[in-house]
Amino acid sequence: MENKRKMFLFVCLFASTLLYGQVVGIKTNVLMDITKTINLGAEIGLNKKTTLDLYANYNPWEDSKFKMFKMLAFQPEYRYWFCERFNGHFIGVHAHAGVYQAAGIDMPFGLWDELENHRYKGHFYGAGVSYGYQWILGKHWNIEANIGVGYVRAKYDKYPCVECGEKVDEGHKNYFGPTKAALSLIYLF
Repeated sequence: MENKRKMFLFVCLFASTLLYGQVVGIKTNVLMDITKTINLGAEIGLNKKTTLDLYANYNPWEDSKFKMFKMLAFQPEYRYWFCERFNGHFIGVHAHAGVYQAAGIDMPFGLWDELENHRYKGHFYGAGVSYGYQWILGKHWNIEANIGVGYVRAKYDKYPCVECGEKVDEGHKNYFGPTKAALSLIYLF
């Protein structure tokens, strides 16, 4: 029994040294806020030069009977900081996955031509790399700019319109290009 107590004490002391100096930031992406997408992120300091950014967004809204972009997406990212965590330049490796339903949207650059006249529903996943910078505003506040590129594989079911019809097609789409854009307000504690 005495060995169990010593082991428990050792584990508690070891865990407390890991938590010392750990910083956590809660953030919102202002660019997503502008699109009425609910979003929340948490960034956790792993050591002096690395963090883990956990980010999710949710858009349940329909703009009209003829237009919608609903989604639930997650995008975790491992970051390496060139100076110190939560300050200055960083690079990251991110993954992303989620579900979506979209219709009536004229996508730029011909990315998904038939989306303007059909409804697509499905899921996606992928990965990418990013670059960003954080500015310290005060003791607890930062602003971050972040942009990333990567790959997305989207599985879809195709329907004739937003609210009608049976499935007319199914398939996959592959995409390589921008996968992340953020201008985030961060509270650190």
